[in-house]
Amino acid sequence: MSAKIIDGKAFAARVRGEVAAHVARLKEENGITPGLAVVLVGEDPASEVYVRSKGKSTVEAGMNSYEHKLPAETSEADLLALIARLNADPAVHGILVQLPLPKHLNSDLVINTIDPAKDVDGFHISNVGLLGTGQKSMVPCTPLGCLMMLRDHHGSLAGMDAVVVGRSNIVGKPMAQLLLGDSCTVTIAHSRTKDLGVVCRRADILVAAVGRPEMIKGDWVKPGATVIDVGINRIERDGKTKLVGDADFESCAKVAGAITPVPGGVGPMTIACLLANTLTAACRVNGINEPEGLTA
Repeated sequence: MSAKIIDGKAFAARVRGEVAAHVARLKEENGITPGLAVVLVGEDPASEVYVRSKGKSTVEAGMNSYEHKLPAETSEADLLALIARLNADPAVHGILVQLPLPKHLNSDLVINTIDPAKDVDGFHISNVGLLGTGQKSMVPCTPLGCLMMLRDHHGSLAGMDAVVVGRSNIVGKPMAQLLLGDSCTVTIAHSRTKDLGVVCRRADILVAAVGRPEMIKGDWVKPGATVIDVGINRIERDGKTKLVGDADFESCAKVAGAITPVPGGVGPMTIACLLANTLTAACRVNGINEPEGLTA
């Protein structure tokens, strides 16, 4: 293995520490405590774990955590009414509706009901448009975490050739916009891209976000490239369940200059960036200079 391992767990701990320090100053100097409201509809086990983790991290950063757990049969009208109350609550600076929602609820409608200034997931159509046109927005947490790690590793990204494998609204598309914003030359590829390996091999920065376990092989990686692996896939191997990324770690690490592992890479950065976004939202709504380095 020749690649440097980009330790997302350690980096996320650093980001959370910076957020906590800024929150403490915000309380002391301005009497403001950022508040994050998380809404969970139904009893999806994975979602419940995520919500507990987000609540714990919010409190540890010195913020207020507001959890709203609703039954799976909650009507769309009742859910939208809750969001309206949270939009109007000055103690709530960030609102996150945990996805996926039960099938009878329209996810797009629900997300677009959130006040864009409180949309700490960065999924509201207004934030998507602002990001796409290079304006100040709330930035989706996972791509923001990837950008932070890339900036930390490389410094300037200007002029680098970046390939994003994946075109989802949550990761692939916003990741490409962020890389464009940092003056990369960006290609969005996906599972149906012709000669995908050839496309990947020209990348100085290769972001794997396609949702297919170990799809990116070592011979798809340009020697010395940085590989950011967003994938989290559970597979069975040797009779055991294992978490793997969208990149084949062993073969890619032999070629890449740097790579994020799975687990312990991009994953921890997502919650750290959620906290950063909540802090940013609290600063913006109160006309306070937002901390540098915690957003795009």
